[in-house]
Amino acid sequence: MTNGLARASVRFRPASFVGSFIALLLGAAIITACGTLLQTGITAHVKPVRYADSPVVVSGDPYVRISYQEGGETQSSESALPERSRVESALTARIAARPGVAAAVPDLSFPVQAKKKTGGALPVLTGRNFSAAALTAPGSSALAKGHAPRAGQVVLQEAAARAAHLAPGDRVSLAAPGGSGNYVISGLASARADGPSVWFADGVAERLSGHPGTVDAIAVKPRDGITTSALAGQVRQAVDGRAEVATGDARGAVEEPALAAGRTVLTGLGGSFGGIAAMTVIFVVIGTIALAIGQRAREFAMLRAVGATPGQIRRTIATEAVILAPAAAALGVLPGLALARWWFGELVDRGAVPGQVSLDIGVLPMLAAVGTSVLAALTAGWVAARRPARLRPSQALGEASVEPARPGMTRMVMGLAALAGGGALAGLAAQLNGSDAANTALGVVMCFLLAVALLGPLLARLCTSVLGLPLRASAAGAAGSLAADNTRAQARRLASAITPIVMVTAFCGTLIFIQSTIRHASAQNVKVAAVADHVLGSTGPGLPAATAERAARVPGVESATGVLRTGAVYRSGNELSSTTVLGISGDPAELPKVLDLGVNSGSLSALGSSRDTVALDTSLAEDLGVKTGDRVPLWLGDGTKVRPTVVATYERGLGVGQVLMPRAAVAQHVSAALDGQVLVSAAPGADPRTVARQLAALSPRATVTDAAGYGVQADRNQELNSWANTVMAAVLGGFAAIAAANTLVMTVLDRRREVGLLRLSGTTHRQVRGMMRWEALLVAASGLLLGSAIAWTTLVPIARGLTGAAPYIPTGTALQLAAGAVLLTLAATGLPTRALLRARPIEAGTARQ
Repeated sequence: MTNGLARASVRFRPASFVGSFIALLLGAAIITACGTLLQTGITAHVKPVRYADSPVVVSGDPYVRISYQEGGETQSSESALPERSRVESALTARIAARPGVAAAVPDLSFPVQAKKKTGGALPVLTGRNFSAAALTAPGSSALAKGHAPRAGQVVLQEAAARAAHLAPGDRVSLAAPGGSGNYVISGLASARADGPSVWFADGVAERLSGHPGTVDAIAVKPRDGITTSALAGQVRQAVDGRAEVATGDARGAVEEPALAAGRTVLTGLGGSFGGIAAMTVIFVVIGTIALAIGQRAREFAMLRAVGATPGQIRRTIATEAVILAPAAAALGVLPGLALARWWFGELVDRGAVPGQVSLDIGVLPMLAAVGTSVLAALTAGWVAARRPARLRPSQALGEASVEPARPGMTRMVMGLAALAGGGALAGLAAQLNGSDAANTALGVVMCFLLAVALLGPLLARLCTSVLGLPLRASAAGAAGSLAADNTRAQARRLASAITPIVMVTAFCGTLIFIQSTIRHASAQNVKVAAVADHVLGSTGPGLPAATAERAARVPGVESATGVLRTGAVYRSGNELSSTTVLGISGDPAELPKVLDLGVNSGSLSALGSSRDTVALDTSLAEDLGVKTGDRVPLWLGDGTKVRPTVVATYERGLGVGQVLMPRAAVAQHVSAALDGQVLVSAAPGADPRTVARQLAALSPRATVTDAAGYGVQADRNQELNSWANTVMAAVLGGFAAIAAANTLVMTVLDRRREVGLLRLSGTTHRQVRGMMRWEALLVAASGLLLGSAIAWTTLVPIARGLTGAAPYIPTGTALQLAAGAVLLTLAATGLPTRALLRARPIEAGTARQ
């Protein structure tokens, strides 16, 4: 009986299930997209190209890893390194000595650029050791002309030489991270797989790379008859845990070190955001289905009146959910895959994920979407079926026509608990610093949203009682007064419409304004801190280390400070986080002339007393629990662990750089030791244009700007985070907005009898539309008020933890969000109202009897 009744309801009354169907479809799309990104992050790999003929490759570990005890069990955490991890070049001989090894080839790569303009356009080249040319062009085929390079000679890639009008015997002036000089072209290479490259003698290449004693990787080739597994075993014995041994597709990760960071981005978005998205989907779906079932209260009351048992009512509703959810979720899979493909493409275009990685479309995310949808639908049906199933048959029709005065006791207790939980999390966030505070944001929002959903009728009654006062006492007329009284009397129905508006406001407000607060604080710090008269940059990979010294000798320059940008990983509790490091060259006592960081304790002049020193942003120092004079554990860009002494703390690190170290301390731990910028202080009375022109002549790729140039680069470092938060706000906010419109339409269409009775009593079309319009404005105002309160309560402690200041809310953005919420409610209320008014009063008044 129950199955047939459920199938008949879905078949013959599809309009009653449209809202639930849309919510389930969109929810499945979001879960599919997030699950696909997560699966791609887990399985992401790059096919080896350079090492395709080398079955075993030795490299450094691209992650920092820690272990800790939690709940009596050993847990682990890892973080991708900001730079390439390298291996000792001495391992090459140890590996080559193994009996199964035919050859062990060290591999180096580093950026090389022309010091002077050539006759043609010589591009930025990849510097390599000549022995590694055999990896992509075995034997003598590597050389198209000439001979292998010796000291003072180079082999140039044939296409690059042709474009620059160069030939064997010509001289070129080249600059690399480890030095610069003039070289004779000894030959031309045809190795297209290596791209625009220049090959040096092995010893010269190691010195020019800026990492003497280390190499990027060691490619290992086997002797005849040696299997890959046997070769890998011998190599592991040779390296003795001092490096990673890769085989198969893992060799591709060695070629593309950015893969580790790309995996972190994908798993972070797909996992953390996917979890929040799944909770949001369940939350919205439960609310939508509960509303749809609540609107059919008279139908279920009739079934109880004719003898249906509580179990039959619950099974009927559960069967409807099982019929509806899989179909809706299945239709949501394709839009979800389209969203995932767009999302992934944007990450690749922004450089967050290597272009060689492909989106992994598998069945697991689809099954998770369908399973989550079915679970949400069943849960919603079970919750919504409790009241109609409990009604006594003799009283069912009467009680179904009356809205409960207040929520049940269980709902009240759970709502108050969620409210207390949100307040506790907000209080905890107020005591945290940095990323720990930001990580609580969505947890606070979810707790408060749950409280709004559970306590919705009470909150709706309170909001309409307060906000409806002006309508009762103003010139809004009968329509406004009727809207105020109607919304106060029908608080439960109003709560169903308010909750999605609250979600839109809370999610979008929190995610967007956290980022606007960070960007504003960063911009303010950069504006105050960057006091350099000139900022020397480059359109290439960077500026050689000697550029700062050369700039300091330019007439009219008082001081010049090179800035080498890299990163470091630090441990905060049981989590690993990364931060920006500035490697400072020159006299640190001169640094305030170009960067006024607002020193809080200690002195920056002590930064040059030893390589083993560091200056920290105050918030980071508090997060790490260190002060001036303490040693702080850090992992440098390539994974080298250090414990430098804190010699100073400063206030303006956000947007500028949260860690300062001597350039010499970090130069050997970055992929390419090239300065991102040189900050120049002009001597009093110097002509700015003349100084800028002389600085631009230091390098063919040099650019010269004022202090604003520093801010542009600092702003780019936050671009990905800002974009990710915006997309998250758009996806969650868009889903909540559609859910809000869906709920409002369902609520209005359920009022056929009410509208019909109003028209039978003489109410005009204009008065009905006016009443609905005022009700929509009350819904929007209530939702905006509650959502803004949640967003503000969440933002205040997090903003203070991240920036030490109050949240920054751009007026234009806030007005756009408010206008969007108002227009959404007006449209979602006005359109179905017009549809209801097309029916004749006698038909509308007797509808759904």
